Amino acid sequence: MPMPLYEAKADFFRMLGHPVRIRVLELLQDGPKPVRELLAAIEVEPSNLSQQLAVLRRSGIVTATRTGTTVTYELAGGDVVELLAAARRILSVLLAGRQDLLDELRRTQAPR
Repeated sequence: MPMPLYEAKADFFRMLGHPVRIRVLELLQDGPKPVRELLAAIEVEPSNLSQQLAVLRRSGIVTATRTGTTVTYELAGGDVVELLAAARRILSVLLAGRQDLLDELRRTQAPR
């Protein structure tokens, strides 16, 4: 029995559900980067970055190219950039909504 589309989507979003993976995708928006640059920008243990890159690579969202001892990663397609931009817009709205609620709570707070 094939996997329902909603389960495939949930798996996709779970794959994105790690801060290091999101940061890698953000950094790769500007173009391909060797692992050493990703490591310097993210400041995590090399083994942690390696694990997260492997998840992204297995999912097909990034590709890796080896030249000598240098492994360079890049986004597999431009849709990832659009997805990250959409997430940023949604998050901006959510955070703005929370700030409005917080401001309202402060304005209506009973005096002590």
